[in-house]
Amino acid sequence: MAVNEGSREAIMAEKKQNKEKEQSEKKSKWIRIRLIPIWMRVIIVLLLIILSTSIGAMVGYGIIGNGNALDVFKPSTWTYIIDLVQKK
Repeated sequence: MAVNEGSREAIMAEKKQNKEKEQSEKKSKWIRIRLIPIWMRVIIVLLLIILSTSIGAMVGYGIIGNGNALDVFKPSTWTYIIDLVQKK
């Protein structure tokens, strides 16, 4: 029985080594290289948010509100809107 236990331990050690080899091979296979870095993705998302907000404000003020679409960027327009909201 001592021989069986010794060979069993050897087989288990060999299986463990094989698993470790497979895991190290899998790790080296799946290295991911990002085409667009994370910091650039954040900048792109922020720019898209600013662009969509600007276009939405232009559509809302110019088309829906029957005003000039470029007037939405004037400070006097926003002062007027803030005064309406605060009821001054």
